[in-house]
Amino acid sequence: MENYKHYKRNPVIDYPEREWPNRQIEKAPIWCSVDLRDGNQALIDPMVVSEKIELFEYMVKMGFKEIEVGFPAASQIEYDFLRELVDRKLIPDDVKIQVLTQCREELIDRTFESIQGIRNVIVHIYNSTSVLQRKVVFKMEKEEIKQIAVKGTRMVKERAKNFAGNIILEYSPESFTGTEPEYALEVCEAVLDEWGATKENPVIINLPSTVEMTTPNVYADIIEWEIKHFKNREAIILSIHPHNDRGTGVASTELALLAGADRVEGTLFGNGERTGNVDILNVAYNMFSQGIDPKLEIEHINEIMEVYERLVKMPIHPRHPYAGKLVFTAFSGSHQDAINKGVKAMKESGSDIWEVPYLPINPSDIGREYEPIVRINSQSGKGGVAFIMDTYFGYKLPKAMHREFADVIQAISEKQGEVSPEEIMDAFSATYLDIKTPYEFIKLKVEDFEGEKREEFDTTVHLDYNENGVAKSFTASGNGPIDAVKRGLIENAGCDIKILDYQEHALQAGSNSKAAAYIHLLDVNTGKSIHGVGVSSNITRASVRAIFSALNRLVNLK
Repeated sequence: MENYKHYKRNPVIDYPEREWPNRQIEKAPIWCSVDLRDGNQALIDPMVVSEKIELFEYMVKMGFKEIEVGFPAASQIEYDFLRELVDRKLIPDDVKIQVLTQCREELIDRTFESIQGIRNVIVHIYNSTSVLQRKVVFKMEKEEIKQIAVKGTRMVKERAKNFAGNIILEYSPESFTGTEPEYALEVCEAVLDEWGATKENPVIINLPSTVEMTTPNVYADIIEWEIKHFKNREAIILSIHPHNDRGTGVASTELALLAGADRVEGTLFGNGERTGNVDILNVAYNMFSQGIDPKLEIEHINEIMEVYERLVKMPIHPRHPYAGKLVFTAFSGSHQDAINKGVKAMKESGSDIWEVPYLPINPSDIGREYEPIVRINSQSGKGGVAFIMDTYFGYKLPKAMHREFADVIQAISEKQGEVSPEEIMDAFSATYLDIKTPYEFIKLKVEDFEGEKREEFDTTVHLDYNENGVAKSFTASGNGPIDAVKRGLIENAGCDIKILDYQEHALQAGSNSKAAAYIHLLDVNTGKSIHGVGVSSNITRASVRAIFSALNRLVNLK
């Protein structure tokens, strides 16, 4: 493969004094949603006004305090949408509306028309500053490009004097990642000087990763370099707008926050031009998983997904971080076993701190409590099957039984692929609970003589059963009902069996609860052992059903 020779490395800055690698993210940034502008313009089927209004109201519900609503000077539908927000009084007083415009007088005039009546507005101007665009798009020198930004700032400043609300200026040196850092700083400083930025009247300087051109650490280096070289850092709200061309938008965002960025522009689930914008939810959930308040209402991921997919008309990938339908599932047997043990340990510890292998957050904390954590296919192990039986149906299978039943499910999954919890339960019933040939338990009467003077045994049972459809019965004695039934079967059914293990538990709480019993039975003649399961509202009957279950399975093995 020789095509790689068509490309060259993008330059990086020499910045050994970087400090960001020694920092940690400690708080959420200012979030600005650009779903209604950057996200909408990237849709195959852009939203109509009613859909944009619904998404705007949902953004407000989620807690966004800065929302970019569009490019009203460039599109009538975006102008009409903004005016409807105003006319219907849908903009809360604490929410800043952001509008985008190029640095052209007629567009800035139209923009100011569109925002009349809004209390707090961010007017976002931009022009491209990169080496490539200066050369092939604008065919301008550095000073000419800088003056576009300065003149745009001046026009906004003049119109802001007669505006009834509050105007905040935002400036973006578009294609910042392809711009020389020193020149980007020069242009931004010229904008700040023209505006007269102060601590009390700051400007949002937005340094976008318009196209991801290098690794995230390089973006962080440049962000920190710019911050350290601004003349008056207090007069700046340092914003970033990362795209995802290299698939590292989230990493670029997090490292840029370490480098000192105050604000993040992005979209839900990363929708945006080309490979998309940074996914605000991904970054917010990452903070959430570290015990940091993300300052957004993100506890109901299923609702967020429903609104997004319906309005944006794009599906969310099943492996999408936090939101995908498969991200809180495990198919691998070793993963399933670790999750099973981790959940059990959490319950036993009583700790409020979530610590479960392979699950960085508790699915129920973000509204995924009804999603399966473990899913079963041909790659699954015994721990996963046992987890499903316990979590969904309340059967706490003895550890010695895990492999035996997992082999049953393995055979099914190799034929059909994934096996649902309901199919697992059906297989469990068919394998253990419903097997009634050749021996079918009918009824049992127990006489207990504990405390009385008896020569050998203290329990006698009278048991009715069918053998290959023929009604039979026996009376036998033993040290307890289970021992008595075993002795009766040895004497009357012609089998030589030994009980290796016995366990029982309640299936559900309450006076109407049923009990499950597990018998591990050995065929003395063949040396084969197998499990049986019985369920009944009476624990003794459940135990007897378990014996018959195991006996039938032993006989059928032959």
